[in-house]
Amino acid sequence: MTTVYLNGEFKPLSTASINVLDRGFTFGDGVYEVIPIFNRKIFCFDEHMQRLENSLEAIFMDNPYSSIQWRSIFEELIETIEESEQSIYLQITRGVTERDHDITIAKNPTIFVMPRPVEKKNFSVGINAITHEDIRWQYCDIKAITLLPSVLLRYKANQQGAKEAILIRDGYITEGAASNVFICKNGEVFTPLKDKHVLPGITRDLVVEILANNNITHLETVISEKELLNADEVWITSSTWEIVPVTQLNNLPVGTGETGALWKKVDDLYQEFKSVYCL
Repeated sequence: MTTVYLNGEFKPLSTASINVLDRGFTFGDGVYEVIPIFNRKIFCFDEHMQRLENSLEAIFMDNPYSSIQWRSIFEELIETIEESEQSIYLQITRGVTERDHDITIAKNPTIFVMPRPVEKKNFSVGINAITHEDIRWQYCDIKAITLLPSVLLRYKANQQGAKEAILIRDGYITEGAASNVFICKNGEVFTPLKDKHVLPGITRDLVVEILANNNITHLETVISEKELLNADEVWITSSTWEIVPVTQLNNLPVGTGETGALWKKVDDLYQEFKSVYCL
C-alpha cells in the first residue's frame, strides 16, 4: 500500500482525492519536482528545492513549506517503501477555486507528495531517439505540470521505435521531451545554454560540474541541428534516467553507433559521485 502526503496528512494513495475544481485539474495551474532517492538518501535536495522555489516564484506563488518541512515530509514517506531506490513526486497547484482565470482568488494551494520505487533501467547499450520541432510553450524553464506537449512528443518517439525526442527550435537544440541533451565532438562536450526554452536540469548541472572538476573540455553554448546530427556522441540526462547514451538518431547511427568512451568515463564519474553522496 502506497502512502502519500496530501494537504497536511499522510494517507493511503487509494483514499487520497482532490476536488474537481482544483486549478491543477481545470487549468494545469501548478508546478512539480521529481527527486531521486538513492540508498534511502535524498539526492541533491538543496538543488531541487531551489528549482522548486524558482518555479513557484515564476508563477507568482509562495512556497508553502520551509526546506526543513519538506525534508521531514520526504523522509517520512521514504520509510514507507521497502525499496532503497525511489523517487519523490511533489506537486503544488494553486488550489481549489471557481473556474476563473484570476489567480488572486486562490488562497490555499494543494500540496501532494508521492514516493515510488524506481526500477533501475540498463541503458548502457544506448537508446534510439528522434528529432522533432519544439512544440512547447515559451517558459520551459518553469517545471510546470502542463506536460501535454512532452507526452505527445514521447508518444511520437515511441511510434518510431525510439525512447526520446530531441527538440529543435529555430534550427538549434533546446532539450529532450523529458531530458537535457549533451553532444560530444573531437573529445569535447557541449550542452545548450540554460534559457527560457531549457529546463535547468539538476542532473544536467551536476554533469557540467563533474566535467569541470575532471578537466574535461566542455562548453555551454548554442548547438545547431547539424552539429547534433554530426556528433561523435549524444547523451541525454534526467534525475531518474541519469546519463543515457543515444546511439541511434532518426534511425541512423550516432558516431560509430556504439556507446562512446567519453560517455563511459563521465558515467563512471557520476556513479562514483552518487555513491559517495549517498553513503
